[in-house]
This record gives sequence, C-alpha cells and structure tokens, in this order.
Amino acid sequence: MAQDRVVIFDTTLRDGEQSPGATMTHEEKLEIAGLLDDMGVDIIEAGFPIASEGDFAAVSEIAKNSKNSVICGLARANFKDIDRCHEAVKHAAQPRIHTFIGTSPLHRAIPNLTKDEMAERIHDTVTHARNLTDNVQWSPMDATRTEWDYLCRVVEIAIKAGATTINIPDTVGYTAPRESADLITRLIATVPGADEVIFATHCHNDLGMATANALAAVEGGARQIECTINGLGERAGNTALEEVVMAMKVRNDIMPYTTGIDSTKIMNLSRRVSAVSGFMVQPNKAIVGKNAFAHESGIHQDGMLKNAETFEIMRPADVGLAETNIVMGKHSGRAALRSKLADLGFELADNELKDVFVRFKALADRKKEIYDEDLIALMQTSATAGNNALELVSLKVVCGTDGPQEATMVLNVEGTDKEITATGDGPVDATFNAVKELSPHGARLQLYQVQAVTEGTDAQATVSVRMEEEGRIATGQSADTDTVVASAKAYIMALNRLIARRGQDEPGYDTKGVSYKDQS
Repeated sequence: MAQDRVVIFDTTLRDGEQSPGATMTHEEKLEIAGLLDDMGVDIIEAGFPIASEGDFAAVSEIAKNSKNSVICGLARANFKDIDRCHEAVKHAAQPRIHTFIGTSPLHRAIPNLTKDEMAERIHDTVTHARNLTDNVQWSPMDATRTEWDYLCRVVEIAIKAGATTINIPDTVGYTAPRESADLITRLIATVPGADEVIFATHCHNDLGMATANALAAVEGGARQIECTINGLGERAGNTALEEVVMAMKVRNDIMPYTTGIDSTKIMNLSRRVSAVSGFMVQPNKAIVGKNAFAHESGIHQDGMLKNAETFEIMRPADVGLAETNIVMGKHSGRAALRSKLADLGFELADNELKDVFVRFKALADRKKEIYDEDLIALMQTSATAGNNALELVSLKVVCGTDGPQEATMVLNVEGTDKEITATGDGPVDATFNAVKELSPHGARLQLYQVQAVTEGTDAQATVSVRMEEEGRIATGQSADTDTVVASAKAYIMALNRLIARRGQDEPGYDTKGVSYKDQS
C-alpha cells in the first residue's frame, strides 16, 4: 500500500539565517542550496528577496542553479515585495512565491489594520502572486494565536484567491502537539476548498516541542513540514529537518509517511551548516550531535558489543556517519586523505585537495593521531579561507600566574602587515585587544565558547565567538591545537563578516530583512 508523501520545505537559508549571527556569504548560500537540492529537499526557501540586494542575488542564483527542488522566496503582503520575489525566483524551473501577514490580534495591531482591511489585503496580494506564478504559498503569521473564526475566514480567502499551499505557522512556539494536530484537522474539515490545497506546518521551538508539533500536524492532515538543518532559526530555532525525517523513517510503523530525503546526506549537511553559520551543534543534539551515537555506560557498551540494536534505534550510516573512525597520521598519503574525506562527505577537486593536504600535514606535525572529527574541523576551517580584510599572520603569547599576559600579533590589514604587542586579562583577552588595536572597531563580544574536538591534551579546540556592532551580529568559528590561535582566528572571522556587512543593509529593513515599516 502506497504511503502518503510528506513534502519537506527547508528554510535554513531564510528563517535559519535569521538566527542572530548566522548570516551566510553569497557563496555559502549557493553551496548549502546545492547540498539541499542534492539531498532531495522538495522546496528550498532561498531567502527574502526584497530584504537586500545580496539576498535578491542569492535567491536568483539559487533559482538558476536548482536541479530538482522548487525554489521559494518570501514576500510580505504588498505588491512591491511580491514583484521583487517573483523577479528572483522566476529563473527556477519550479518557482514559488510565499507571502505572509500576521493575523493574530497582536500582529494585526502593528500595521493597524481592521479584520476587514486585512482580509481585503490578503485577497489582493494572493491574487497578485497567483497572477505571476501558479505555485503560491500563503501564511497567516502567528496562526496559533489567531481567533478561530478569523483564521478560518482568512484561510478561505487565500484559497479562493489562488493559494496552492496554506502554511499554518506557530510563529512563537506557543502550541502543543495535540492542539497542533487538532488545528490542522479542524481547518481541513471546516474551510471550503481546503481539500484542494496542501496544508503545511511551520513550528518554532520556544517550548522545545517543534518536532513533536510538526509531526502531530502531519497526523492531523498536513503534508508539508517547514524545517531547517540543525533546527537553526530565530530564538530557540525551528523544527529540525533531521529529526522529523528520521522520526518518520525509524517509526514508520506508527507514522506511515515517506519523504524524498536521502538521509545518508544529513550529517554532511549538518556539519556544513554549522561551519558556515558559526553555530556549533550541541553534543547531545538528536541525530547529528557528537554524542548521538556515543555510548559510555558500561551496560550500554556491553549491550552494543552483543547487539547494536540494544541501544541504537538507527545505524550511524543511516544519517551518513562513518561506521569506523580510522586514525590518520603524518605518514598518511594524499590518496588516503582523499578517500577518508570522501567517506566523511567531502568531495574535493585536485587543487582543493592540494591545499587541504598542506593543512593536514601541518596538523599531523603537531598532533600524533588525527581522527574524523579533526578532519571535519580542518575542512570547516579551510572552507572559511578567502578574501578577507583581516588575516592572522603570526601570534605569540606570554601567560602564567605572574603576568602580565601579553600577545604579540602580526595581522594583515587589507594587504598590509601590522604588528603590535597588547596586554590583557589572560592570553585570549590580550589577543583580542591586539586585534582591536590593529583594526579599531566598536563591536562587542557577546559569546566566547570553546569545545574540544577530540580527547587528549593535544586535541584541537573549536572556538566560537559572536560579536555585535550597531545591531549587526556575526559569528566566527575556528579550530586549532592551540586554543589561543583558534580564538584569534574565530574572532577575526567574525570581525571580517561585520566589516563585509557595513553599509550593506538597506534602510527601512532590519539586518534580517524583516520589518513592518512598509506594509502598504
């Protein structure tokens, strides 16, 4: 018996990128879009075209390069947004316009619209979008806090105006599973024409129930799940793609639905999104966390040795995680490195391999044994190399109990090497002070986080930093066997991203392209 197909709508490049500091470069967006397309994502929400020229260019380029996925752009409920969105997505073989407006009492108050005025706007804007393309998605933002009668009314208006997908967003993560399922079921049963469109669910994780709410909505009749890689997104994030896909796969007995996702590509995509966004995946994160398939308890280890299914409900290989962790070292050759990286999901051209091999040998000289996690960290650091305003040339620190702690740094600033010695409250603080003196800025450090990549005193440290400057937030991430060096590189990466964004934000919009300033 054929199973119902659940459409996977990935919004990593739109809602995911709205996480504070998660801004991606143009090239990074194209790369992630390509990986999503290759993995079998049905619909890629590539961005918010009117937010900035950069967002428009990224959505347009993704649309041109898409092979299988529908390419979607987001637009507020006005003709200007919708026209701009269409201009970006029209290059795709399968374009979609996604337009939305906040329908709850709190959201209606922001543009100061009456219920009738908003209803008229929904009709007019959805009709306008449908005249541009036959694939239109409409969302009543904050649907789960919208009055039932009014929600039914506006959903019916959107369907009659030509929307082909009705998305029901739990914008602030307010609902619960039983309510989520009931809401979809009631809408399908109540609203005229509901049986002729696809209902979608878009859940946020503020109460930690995004995945449960999304799966419950599917039980209620939704056939599209909106989600992101690693659950990336505003505040506590969105429904995690990897969680809903693997939940339906592992528990297909009680959730008899299929998707088009190649789950063996999940782990590589998770790592790439983590690297380009600067958001580390928590170790105990379901499916893709470092500890997701780790077993330390003696009872668990004994059971695993006798039968892996004792404590594993899915195989590591199901999500693209290598079954074995072969140790590499300084005697490993280029062919062995290429093979190992391919096992980890990294396919390299000859020139790329040459550069990575040099970095690998340098790491092998400092670290006796190089594990999979070391290679992944190496690839993530390599991927961030490029044309930046600031590049670390050398760093020497003096630290200890007697002080003063100081850092002597040579920093290449827009092509010119500059050197300085700075002091601080510890080697990391001294290092950051050196960067600030060589490249003055007003950015404030919001987050500094260190995580060991592997075990042992020679383990690489992965450092993540988050910086804020005039409302703009950027993150940086780097790994090195020297924690201070990793800290310097991560700090410089975040600063480079802030420098690149200065002056790029369009007036009238916030740094993520979402604003109520122009609802007309």
